Amino acid sequence: MILLSKKLKRVEYNNVVKLHSDQLYGFALGFLRNEEDANDIVQDVFEKLWIHRKSIAFEKAKSWMFTCAHNAMLNFLRKKQRIQLIGDEKLPEVLPKTVNLFESHEVVNRAVGILPPVQKSIILLRDLEGYSYEEIGKILGLSDSQVKVYLFRARNKIKKQLKGLVELV
Repeated sequence: MILLSKKLKRVEYNNVVKLHSDQLYGFALGFLRNEEDANDIVQDVFEKLWIHRKSIAFEKAKSWMFTCAHNAMLNFLRKKQRIQLIGDEKLPEVLPKTVNLFESHEVVNRAVGILPPVQKSIILLRDLEGYSYEEIGKILGLSDSQVKVYLFRARNKIKKQLKGLVELV
């Protein structure tokens, strides 16, 4: 007889970590844009997963980890903002016509970086990680329609920020 909601044991914990560590790190790195901070968040999530392994079903571990990472990143940013004053991050009004590919990626990353945290998470989870609206909703505690609205608004904000850029070949 197969149990449908078995709790995480050592083997299942290791499998979950192996399966989802790269995606979790990519999510954290895209959100924080700092390798050390992303590594710290991922390690904190794995530690919390281990501590709570007896109360987390194997099937829900992935969603739980992404939710935990999202909340940890929000807390990290709040703490960081209290420690240092952050200037208004805005893209330059006019970019030179000789923008290379690397610079265009930086501009896009910066446009994503100035989004509100929930919108940033949704953009990263949907467009970079490929999660469905339902999965994102479970991770962030939102309905499918809320995810769609936030995604639409985030894409519009990015579009406005990038308006006027020269199309690269």
